[in-house]
This record gives sequence, structure tokens and C-alpha cells, in this order.
Amino acid sequence: MMSQPRSLEPDLESTKTRLESLDKAHLWHPFTQMQGWQRSQPLIIERAEGCYLYDLEGRRYLDGVSSLWVTTHGHRTPELDAAIRHQLDRVAHTTLLGLTHAPAIELAAKLVQLAPPGLTRVFYSDAGSTAVEVALKIAFQYWRQRPDPRPRKTKFVHLRESYHGDTVGAVSVGGIELFHEIYRPLLFEALTAPEPHCYRCPLKLERPTCGMACAEELGRVLADQADDIAAVIIEPIMMGAAGMLAQPEGYVRRVRELCTQHDVLLICDEVATGFGRTGWMFACEAEGIAPDLLCIAKGLTGGYLPLAATLATETIYAAFLGEAGDFKTFFHGHTYTGNPLACAAALANLALFEQNNTLQHVRAIANYLAEQMDRLRPLRLVGDIRQRGLMVGIELVADRATRTPFPPEQLVGYHVTNRCRDYGVLLRPLGNVIVLMPPLAVSTAQIDELIDALQTVLTEIEPELLT
Repeated sequence: MMSQPRSLEPDLESTKTRLESLDKAHLWHPFTQMQGWQRSQPLIIERAEGCYLYDLEGRRYLDGVSSLWVTTHGHRTPELDAAIRHQLDRVAHTTLLGLTHAPAIELAAKLVQLAPPGLTRVFYSDAGSTAVEVALKIAFQYWRQRPDPRPRKTKFVHLRESYHGDTVGAVSVGGIELFHEIYRPLLFEALTAPEPHCYRCPLKLERPTCGMACAEELGRVLADQADDIAAVIIEPIMMGAAGMLAQPEGYVRRVRELCTQHDVLLICDEVATGFGRTGWMFACEAEGIAPDLLCIAKGLTGGYLPLAATLATETIYAAFLGEAGDFKTFFHGHTYTGNPLACAAALANLALFEQNNTLQHVRAIANYLAEQMDRLRPLRLVGDIRQRGLMVGIELVADRATRTPFPPEQLVGYHVTNRCRDYGVLLRPLGNVIVLMPPLAVSTAQIDELIDALQTVLTEIEPELLT
């Protein structure tokens, strides 16, 4: 059970009331129906330590989603704190437009060293969406500027239930109707292929007899329109915001083969899957492939500061070289591109991966998590459990036999995760899918704490939902 709250002192009670009032008067929270928020009592986080967050009243909560999939070594990690303080004594920010600085240089070299082979150039931005925007614009411009230009290649292919961010370009290659449909008039046209969703196959097939038909459908799209296609974009191994959709073994490798066969660039969006989440530094390593463009963010700074990057091959980079009058420049940038504080945090974060043998720990703790999740499988609400490393989606269903989903308006995922707070665990759902993505530093005891809370809540709420 969670730690008990301390009694609020009069000044603390006043602080809580003031903050709640100001929040409801002025803040607009992301992905939140604010009318409902106005009726709720917000959880105000005051501090953090390790894998835990603490509210104003001193209640402790296990951070079961790594503060939206970013925290790696835990909160208030001494080495990351020290790296940022050290950099503050030098410079907090300086532009990369016409200047450079050591943290950005050192980090770029380190990322190239860690990345799949062939990725040699690093373009910084500040979030996953912007990393994707950069990749899309680079891919588009590349085909126009390479030695044998192919200006017809302007289209992008994405998977139907994909999510690559919330900026207009990223939404254009996204397929989650709930998030994206309203913005359709703003978007550029993209091509689609079926997502590899083995629990709810869009092609109505079953593993393992399907022959990975979803990949072959992508192949047909490429064969039909290769002369017009600039790139395919995928999240490798696990599609995150789509509902934690675990791709079948060999899928990513087959996509790489198809892109090579049809002379189409492959963009791997590893914003969520990168930096150890799947047990590999980058998920595409699990299938031994290298993309032409790699998008990274989230865990890059260990969950401390906004920083993203798009990595490209030397061939792509060379297409942007020329004299000033050739106008081959990549005319794109952000004010805080390559921020020194963020780069310093990222360097310290990557050093800890080596120092702490983080990837080995993730693989071991992921196996333990898989064993503990077997306790949830018999529950009638649990339809499917999908896992890659420390990325997990637990899909809740109204009927296991027919895989009937709960209606979206029933907010089942929200009610389950909200009740988990009573047991000291913070989770966030994706519709009917409960997402587990604890910090990479999570312990076996904390895994027990997480699964205990979820098992208790699902058992308690089952009679209310399955009458």
C-alpha cells in the first residue's frame, strides 16, 4: 500500500488550495478533457526520488510510466544533477546557428557511436514530434537534391494506427483517428499500410499462419507507387501510442528489405523505443537493421530536459552540400537546438548506461516483469498482454472470448489507472490499454508493487464492469 499522507499544515493547505485554483483558472493540460478536469481534484507533484513521485501531502507514488516514457535512471539521479550544475557554471544556452559548443559536439559523436551502422550525422531539435518533422523534410528534400534527382518522390507511407507526434507533419503520417481526424484538412496526403496488430489483425488473419501478410501489403503499396514514395516511417518492434502493439519477429527486417528493394528511404521513429526501453539501445538493433533516418527523443536526457535528434546517413547528408548560391541548405532549425544543458544531461545519461550495465538490467527485469504479469492473465478483464522489454500494454476487454472492447465513452482505462493511485501507483492508459513503462532502474520489489496494485484494482473493479 502507498505511504500515508502527512497532515497538512495551515500554510500547506493554503498552498494546495491556491495552486489548485490557479491551475484550474489558467492551465490547459495536454490530452485532457478540461471540463472533467475542472471537477476533479488534481494531483500536485512536489518532488521525486528514484522511481517515486511525491505529492504535496507527502504521499508516495511509483512512477509506472516514467513521467511519460522519459525517465531512465530515476528521478534526482546524482550524476545527471551534477552534469547540469557543472554546465550551468559555463553556459546555459548558446545557439548552434553559426556557432558550436562542446556538449553538442561530444553528444553527436557519442550518438553516432551508439546508433545502428551508417548513421553518421546528427541534427538536433527539442521533442519527438520535431525529430519526425526534421526527418520528413530531410527525406523530401533529399530526393530533389541528390546527384540524380527524383523530384516525383514526395509521398510518405505510414501504418494505419501509427502515431508519430502532434505537429502537422507528424500528424500527417499518423493514423489514430481519435487524435488526428479533426485536423485532416490541414494535413498533406500520405499512403497507408496495415499495422501489425496480431490481437486485432486488420486483415482478419492469425499468427503464425498469416505469413506476415501485413508486411506484404506494405510491399504492394511500394511496388505500385515506388516512383512517388520518398520514405516509409515506422516505430520498430513496438508501436507505442497506438496501444502498445508488439510487432511479430521479422517484421522490421522485412520492412527494411522492402524499402531497399523499391529504393525508398526508411525512417525509424525511436522516440519511445530508444534508449533501452526494449532491452536494446535502439529497438531496430533487435532485428539487425539500420534505417536511413533515425528519430530519437524522450529517454535521450534521462528524463531531465527536452532534447531530440534526427540521425542521417552520410549519403543523405551529402545531398545537402553545395555552394551558398546552390541553395541546398537544410533551412530548418529551432531556437534551443542542441541546448548545452540538455546535451550535458544526455552525455551523463549515456555514461550511466555503461557504468550501470543498464541494458543487461533491463533485460533481466523485463523477464521478471513478464513472469509477474502471468498473475494478471487469468483475470476476465484482461484480453491481451503485449510486451517488449519494459514497454507493456495490457488490453482490457468486455468479453475475452469475442475480444469485445469496452466503449470508449466508458473510460475503463482511465478508471482503472485512477484507482491505482489509491495503491500508490501512477499509470496512464491508452483507451482500454493500460500502459506499464517504469523507469529502467526499477527493481524487482517495485515490479511487485506495480503488479500487486494493478491486480488488486482489476479484481476490485471487475464486478462493476462485467455484470
